[in-house]
Amino acid sequence: MRTLRHLFAAVLTASFGLVTTNVFAAPKDYRFELVGQPMMAGKSTHVTVRLVHIPDGKPVSDAEITEVKFDMGPAGMAGMSAPAKPMMSAKDPGTYMIETQPSMAGNWGLTLAAKVKGEAEPVRGSVVVAVPK
Repeated sequence: MRTLRHLFAAVLTASFGLVTTNVFAAPKDYRFELVGQPMMAGKSTHVTVRLVHIPDGKPVSDAEITEVKFDMGPAGMAGMSAPAKPMMSAKDPGTYMIETQPSMAGNWGLTLAAKVKGEAEPVRGSVVVAVPK
């Protein structure tokens, strides 16, 4: 009887470990990529990013960008930030356009979070954007 209880406990523990690992590992299966160069539009700069599902290399078209942060962290000035907001999805599958208003040229960090259908946790990532003069 004692052996049966130990076996049941071991199987239950192993099963719980598998379920927990899958839930927490999923957001790491995605990455954001910069698409092309930033485009100036009046006082704004439009940045296009692609969200990719790493295991199959396919773009993720049905994500919702929920957080956007734009700062000069890559240039050693993380305290300098600029307004940024998601716009409509870009024309290519899995691409998303972000409108920013950087105050100067240089290397800026674009940090994003997205809600992906079927994922319990948000997908997070960042790209470096070289804003021209």
